[in-house]
This record gives sequence, structure tokens and C-alpha cells, in this order.
Amino acid sequence: MNDALNLLQPYPFEKLRALLTDAQPPSDKRPIALSIGEPKHQSPDFVAKALADNLDQLSVYPTTLGIPALREAIAGWCERRFGLNQGAVDPAQHVLPVNGTREALFSFTQAMVNRLPDALVLSPNPFYQIYEGATLLAGATPHYLPCTAENGFNPDFDRVSEDIWKRTQILFLCSPGNPTGALVPLETLKKLIALADEHDFIIAADECYSELYFDEDQPPPGLLTACAALGRNDFKRCVVFHSLSKRSNLPGLRSGFVAGDARVLKAFLLYRTYHGCAMSVPTQLASIAAWKDESHVRANRDMYREKFAAVLDILAPVMDVQLPDGGFYLWPKTPIDDQRFTRELYAHEHVTLVPGSYLSREVDGFNPGASRVRLALVAPLADCIEAAERIRAFILSLES
Repeated sequence: MNDALNLLQPYPFEKLRALLTDAQPPSDKRPIALSIGEPKHQSPDFVAKALADNLDQLSVYPTTLGIPALREAIAGWCERRFGLNQGAVDPAQHVLPVNGTREALFSFTQAMVNRLPDALVLSPNPFYQIYEGATLLAGATPHYLPCTAENGFNPDFDRVSEDIWKRTQILFLCSPGNPTGALVPLETLKKLIALADEHDFIIAADECYSELYFDEDQPPPGLLTACAALGRNDFKRCVVFHSLSKRSNLPGLRSGFVAGDARVLKAFLLYRTYHGCAMSVPTQLASIAAWKDESHVRANRDMYREKFAAVLDILAPVMDVQLPDGGFYLWPKTPIDDQRFTRELYAHEHVTLVPGSYLSREVDGFNPGASRVRLALVAPLADCIEAAERIRAFILSLES
């Protein structure tokens, strides 16, 4: 058995279940979960129809590279969304369909890490736990970069030492961040590309929340935007991960893509060919329909805007909480220890959150997620409002 399995930490939701095991919520209050980041808005009907209309294709073995029509649809979406020149993304070289970003982030790390004794993979802290698990199972060491309010909830890359950069093989970015909702600024992305060139590492940008933002006139930039601004037409050392899960409310479709450096993707395709994770043809055809439509994505953003506005009106007077740059999470400070806050809120109000310390790692005695909680505003509007009102009532009870 792989000894590295012993290095894996319990997933945050396992810790949460243990925390709440003996807590007894009030029976007269229905449960409201703001813990799991699973989109609850309705999936687009036209995607379901495209899936159903092509079930006869289940008799066809899918290829790992995917059908040309899907790669062309993805390439076109990237060019439109990130302001790239037409033809900048070659569907044959720069795009690889994947079964959602979770699987892709994990397998990408296995394919890219060169198992040297001092190999590092850099990650924001707090972070999506797949980054850590993938790093450990690939034989590298995670190096955590704290994301604090003082730096806009982004890592302070200027504080990373030369020695750390030299040992880095992959730098994970998450923009907008999970759980912070912070965007990595365009100028920072450009600076990181220069560092990747200098020290020969890959930037792996997890952008699965990129389509959940608040200003329709200013879609947030991504790593491909930075490449275009630098005239980096080969996307060298840069790859991005996107998914239909959050953008299109299709978490069960397990459909996304990786795009960027053709040399890197060629190696990743070789790995995936052995890995055996091709996307079914009906799923690919349904995905084409989703990537070609933006009206349902705009409607999705409208629903999140409404929820953020309503919840912040309720919570801002009693909590240190701000509107994020994007995504569907709030990342407020708690007036008491985050684990105690989560447990007692559940016991008093039957509302479930995730302690921030479960999404972070303590480094040198400091855990950047401590005294914070993550709220996923994925439930219906009425549920989010009721949950916020219960949270406010609980906080006021602590003060009395």
C-alpha cells in the first residue's frame, strides 16, 4: 500500500461531522446547510435535452482527447471570455476536456511533479484540499502561502524566498478563491509568469469560480488574460482549469477542461490516456451546448447577487464580513473560536457552516482560517435569508 496515504488529512466535512456528532439541534427549526459548495440552482434544460438526445452515443468508446467539436467550443469560449485574439487557442493543442476540475487538478499533479527529494508545490492557505492531497501522493511537499485580510486574501508573493521559488514545481492559484472569494490581480499574474520563467515551474490556475462575479461590465481577468497581455501566445508554463459545475449549475455532469501550454498538455494527455478517464460522448455533446450559451450564466449571477445583497444586509451589522470579489462564499470573522462558533450555531439554530481552520493549515503557529467560517450561499434565497437571520440572532445572544 502507498505509504503516502498516511499523510492525507481528513477532508473538512469529515472533521465537521465529528465536530457536530454530539450536538443536538433544536427540533423546531428545520436544518439549513451553508457548508457544502454544491450549486443548487436549476441546471439548464437545454443541456439536459442535449444529453438525452445523444444517449445512443453511449455505445461509442470516447477518446481521452475528446471530440473536435467540444475542443473547438471550449477554445472559442476562452477567446471570447478572456479577450484573446481569434485563433489564439488551438483546439488541437491548447485544450483538453476533463471530468471536472477536481479529478483534473489531482491527476495533473501526478503527471507534472518530478519526484525530487526537495520538490515543492505551492498553494494558497486556506485552500481546496485536493491541492494538498495531490501533492502528497505525487511525492512532493506542500508549501502553504497564507492569505490574510491585510493582503486582500491573496498570498504575499513578494515574501516567498528565492530558495522556495527554486524548489517549486507547481504553483496553484485559485481565483476567485475558495473560500475567500479573492481575485488575483492581473499585474500579479504577470509577475508570477515572470517568476515561472525564471525558476521553471508551472502555474496551475484553478478558475472554476471565474464566472461568478458581480459587475457584468467587468468580468475578472484570468491567467490567459495575463498571457495575452504579455504577448505570450504559446501560454508557456501556464494552464487553467475550468468547469461547468459552478458556471452552469452542472456539478453532476462532471465536465470541465484544462487549457494552456501545448507541451504541458501533451504530457498530461499521455498520462490521462493511461489513467482511463475519457468523458462520454453524450456528456461532451451536452457540454458543447453549455459552453456556447451565456444567457443562463448571466441569470445564475443575478441569483447570487440577490442572495449576497440580502445576506450581507442582515449580517454586516453584527459580523466582520465583506462582499467577495467573486464566487459564492462569504468568509466572515467569528466573535469566538471558529469551531466553537460552528458547533454552537448548529446546536442553537440548526445552521451548518464550515470552520475556517478546517480549510487551512497552521504554519509557524499561525492558521489563517482560524476565527473565520465559510458560508456557501448555494441554498435558495429564502433559506439563505433565514439562515442569516438565525446567525445574527445567535451572535446577538453571545453578546447578551
